[in-house]
Amino acid sequence: MILLKKFLLLMSILLTVIICGCGKDKTLSAENPVPEVDKVEEILQTMTLEEKIGQMMLIGVHGLEVDADINFMLQEYSVGGIIFFDRNLESVAQVKKFTADLQSLSAKIPLFIALDEEGGRVVRMKNILPPPPSQEIIGSSGDSSLAKIHAVQIAKNLRNFGINLNFAPVADVGSNDTRSFGNDANIVAKFVSQAAQGYESEKFFYTLKHFPGIGKSKIDPHSDISTIAVSREILDAEDLPPFKKIIAEQDNSKFMIMVGHLKYSALDAENPASISPNIMTKLLRDELNFQGVIITDDLEMGATAKYNTFDALGVQAVKAGADIILVCHDYEHQKSACDGILNAVKSGEISESRIDDSVRRILRMKLHLQD
Repeated sequence: MILLKKFLLLMSILLTVIICGCGKDKTLSAENPVPEVDKVEEILQTMTLEEKIGQMMLIGVHGLEVDADINFMLQEYSVGGIIFFDRNLESVAQVKKFTADLQSLSAKIPLFIALDEEGGRVVRMKNILPPPPSQEIIGSSGDSSLAKIHAVQIAKNLRNFGINLNFAPVADVGSNDTRSFGNDANIVAKFVSQAAQGYESEKFFYTLKHFPGIGKSKIDPHSDISTIAVSREILDAEDLPPFKKIIAEQDNSKFMIMVGHLKYSALDAENPASISPNIMTKLLRDELNFQGVIITDDLEMGATAKYNTFDALGVQAVKAGADIILVCHDYEHQKSACDGILNAVKSGEISESRIDDSVRRILRMKLHLQD
């Protein structure tokens, strides 16, 4: 964040010098104010293609500290975000040092540093932090304000470690386990809305998942693909309301939406959501008018990795509308996904303007880190 502030200050000074040195009368006054500086465009114009594509990668790392592999991914691939798992989390002091060291290596733009802290069985750092209750327990209370209370506490806890993004709350309806607030779409929407307000009150990034809803799935996407064979009308009534509510209510530049790996026959009979233009672009971006960052679920899950190479998956996800590609475990898979996107731009399969669109959304979100 310090590096970003210094960069923006230098750019503002430079622009002021240019403005004041050109033309006959550039005196500051109410009639002749300095024009609004678009910070996103300033930063974008300084970035190489490789750096732009790096911002579109959020990766998992190994170990408890920065090592040669992590340094390589940050310096050579300019990755824009890191996800932590328990393999990376040992103690309060260790996590704080790890996040600080990672940020110090991000030369131009701060990193998203994320993890999954949903509550219940999907939590991290149990040896450091008491786990929040599951969303099912919170939802069964009937008191949606509890979702806000727990979101505020999670945000405070994670920020203390240098983490700035949570892959929660789960906006799925009736997810066949403890991860959902409930089985009624409108009730779930109220709880998700309260959680969103809690994160935003702490100026902490959060993520709605797993669009357009995986509550009807019978197969774990970690192992294989599943098809939700229901009508669009049913999806509209039973799965989409929590996503629609937050998109309409909240500042879209302050949260992400994670797209899952299921197939939805009424939306796209061939492609899972994470590589579906019908779902990411046509439905989420165009129809629901989501203006924020779209991130895929982990592309190493069996639902996607069994059927595609990683260089192809990265390209397919970007062409479908993803802004960030999530690859959680293997460095070679991460490099392949990144290289695939880069080669697709160089060959003309993906335009650089398409890359710029995603990077603008990412930068707009990261600028909130200085608020």
